Parts: sequence; C-alpha cells; structure tokens
Amino acid sequence: MKLRIRGDSIRLRLTRSEVEQLGRGESITETTRLADGIAFTYGLQATGEDALRASLSDGMLLVTAPADALAEWASGDEVALACADSTGPSVILVEKDFACLSPRDGNDDDDTFPHPGAGTDRC
Repeated sequence: MKLRIRGDSIRLRLTRSEVEQLGRGESITETTRLADGIAFTYGLQATGEDALRASLSDGMLLVTAPADALAEWASGDEVALACADSTGPSVILVEKDFACLSPRDGNDDDDTFPHPGAGTDRC
C-alpha cells in the first residue's frame, strides 16, 4: 500500500493482493521506521460506518471504509473509492495501483493492476 498526503487529501494505492485482502474483510497496515526507533503506521480497515474516514491515534493513521463498499469495489472494475469527509481531510481516495507505463528504477510492478493505457499512445 502506498500513501500520499498532499494538503488536505489522503490517497492510498493498493496492490492486487491488498485489494483481495480487503475483499475478504481483512485489514491492511504498513509501517515506516523513522529515526530514533520511531514508527509511523498507516492502515485501511472495513467498518460498519457509512463513509470513508481518517483518524490519527498513537502514531497510526487509520482510514476506515464501509465494508460493503470495499467488497463491491474489490470485486469490480472501479478504480477508486472517494469521499469528501467533513470531519477530516477534504478528500480521501482509496485506489487500485496500476503498473507504470514507463519502467523506472526501483519500481516494483509485480503485484499491480494492468494499466488501462498500456499499449496505447495516451498516458
């Protein structure tokens, strides 16, 4: 899972196996180790709530999403779940991660979704 925070938006990009995990109702977490033994953890989990939400507690950024919406998204062709959250960030996006159109050093596309623009002249 990749995390991008820009201004008041949070964007999570998930690999195929992570999307499958969510479809089975499992949570996903990632941890980044920082200096002095500090860890920053972020995750995504299904809930019974009716919208995407983000919270920060004990050094963990947690995005929660309605379980039924996650299951439908995981099994379908939709690229993203999106929400404007009036109680937090202005935009929360949960997206399927696509393979890059151009190879880049250090980029691992093994578990990504096929890019819809692959084999075309468009980006």
